[in-house]
Amino acid sequence: MFRFLIIVEKTDSNYSAYSPDLPKCVATGKTRKEAEKNMHEAIAFHIEGLKEDNLPIPESKSSASWVLV
Repeated sequence: MFRFLIIVEKTDSNYSAYSPDLPKCVATGKTRKEAEKNMHEAIAFHIEGLKEDNLPIPESKSSASWVLV
């Protein structure tokens, strides 16, 4: 099992998601929940493709935290 940080951002018309550790692996959705679900599927598909191509699966190196000001 792999664990990757995802970033979800609100746009003018929907939500978009990406993982800093998986370049070019992105997803969108009408809601935050849908974007997260779609990103989960995109990551699974991305990893499956890396395995099929005998490419290494990147190590998760990203983290996040909140800052109160």
